[in-house]
Formats: sequence, structure tokens, C-alpha cells
Amino acid sequence: MSGTKGTLWLAWRQQRVLILTGAAVLLAVTAWVVVMRMNMTDFISSHHIDTAGCKGWDGGCESEAVLKLLDDNNGPLRALGSLSTALPVIIGIFWGAPLLGRELESGTWKLALTQGVGIGRWFTTRFALATACTVTGSAVLAALVAWWWSPVSNMLNGLYWHDGYIFNATGPAAVACALFGLAAGTAAGLLIRRTLPAMAAVLGAVVAVRFALNTFRSDWISPQLWVSQGDAPRREIGSGWSTGEFGFLDAAGRKYAIPDACAWGEGLPDLKTCMAQKGFTGRYRTVFPSSDFWTFQWIETGIFLGLAAALLAVTCLVLKRRPLP
Repeated sequence: MSGTKGTLWLAWRQQRVLILTGAAVLLAVTAWVVVMRMNMTDFISSHHIDTAGCKGWDGGCESEAVLKLLDDNNGPLRALGSLSTALPVIIGIFWGAPLLGRELESGTWKLALTQGVGIGRWFTTRFALATACTVTGSAVLAALVAWWWSPVSNMLNGLYWHDGYIFNATGPAAVACALFGLAAGTAAGLLIRRTLPAMAAVLGAVVAVRFALNTFRSDWISPQLWVSQGDAPRREIGSGWSTGEFGFLDAAGRKYAIPDACAWGEGLPDLKTCMAQKGFTGRYRTVFPSSDFWTFQWIETGIFLGLAAALLAVTCLVLKRRPLP
């Protein structure tokens, strides 16, 4: 048996339980999603719901049928989105951390090296197989979330593109985060050399990075400024992501936030009078339109891939320079 085939066979033998278990779970999830989405589209068709015309909180779409459609699917969609979001942690803990950590703990790495295979080829083959499975599994799961969600995307009280259940669970960033989880687990297993502590380390690392990105996501790019002249109603947000910043503008374009700028209501001047008294010429709000989904996705994809590449480089450097026990 050649060296490449031998290391690939050994990598398959040592990882086949994880691969087959993951494949079985993915097949079961796929079957569930197919059935649920078919039920969803049948309901939409039988009740003649115009999902394309009901994005955001646009009037005329708050029918009982639409509300039932969303109520029946929001919970299961959140569950599927949570699974996809948690996948990088699962991969890092149960695949990445033991990939080298368990080998170093048990000493089974010596078996491969007695077959005339270098440490570099041994690791490369194992990590490549894990990477291929990680990319395939995370991409399929992310696609399932997006496929099920698409007919009811950005509708009323449903799930929007900027919700964590959707944003973190779909797109290239979901796949890149899974690779980051694998790389983080692998590096932790090598550096700590004990499986359980490495699992804890990768859990903390992936959760910390995800939390940081969720916290600072709106700082990556500037939102759009939507302006309405006079006392005309502000433009509806629709499928956009509001920053929560809105108020009034004067003739010089200076912003004045609500409620300090102009309060109106019972016992107070009406909106038009209040604006005239204070010299306001229009109203504004700042919004990230739905098209920014891809901008945010590619930014975070680059971050995850950069972190994964850095961790992989550290792993390779340590394997090259530090002798195994």
C-alpha cells in the first residue's frame, strides 16, 4: 500500500465513526426540512399568500393565514438555524480537539510513523479529510436553512436576514466559521495535548469570536441615510436593518434625535407645527438595506478564514519544530 493511500486509509478508519454519524444526522435533517418546506409551500399556495409582496411590515399582509404561516415555521426555523450556528462548536469539540489531542494522549500517533510516513503527511491527510467533511456538512446545512427560510424571508414577525438564526447559519460565513472551529480545535489539541481541556478551550474560543462579531457587526460598514422631506412619513424599512437612529434634519443638514428634538401629541403642537417652530425641514433614519447581507457575510468570511489559516500555520509550525512525546 502506497504512503498516500495508507495514510488516507488510516485517516478514514480513525474518523469514520464521526463521518458516518454526521452523514446520518445530515440525511435525517434534510428529510425533515424537505417535508417541512413542502408543507409550507402547500399552505402558501392553498391560501394564495403573496409572500413576495409581504416583506417587512408592509400593510395589507397581516392576515390570519400569514400569521399562522409564520407561527408554524418560526420555531422550527430557529431550531435549524441554531443547529447550523452551533455546528462550528460541535466540530471543534468533537472533531478538531481529538484530531491530535487524543492521538497524543493515547500514543496512537506512533503507529502511523512506524509505517514510514512522515509527521507532515500523517497530519495533512487527517486534517484534509476532516476539512472536506466540515466544508460539505456545513455548506449543506447552511443551504437547508436558506432554502427553507426563503419563501417567508423578512416577513412581518418572522425571521429577517440580520437575525442571528439566519445570518450566522447561512452563507459563506457559516462554512468559514465551521473551518475556524476545526482549526481551533486542532490547534488546541496539539498545544494542550489533552482532549478534555482542548475541548473546553475551543468552546471558549469559538463562542468568544462569534460574540465579538455579533457585537461589532454593525460597525463594519456605514448605514444608509434615508431622508423624507417636510413632515412626510419616513420611508418604510421593509427588509432593512434599522440602526435605531432617527430624528429630524434642519436646512443645514444637521441631525436632531427624537425625542429631544420635537415631541408632539395630546396637549402638544402637531408634528408640522413643531417642525416649523424649530426649523426642521425633514426627517431621517439610518438603515442597512437587505443587500448589505452579502457585504457583512464576506467580511466575516474573511475574518474566519484568516483566523483558521493562522491557527493552521501555528499547528504546522509546532509539528515541525516541537518533537512529539
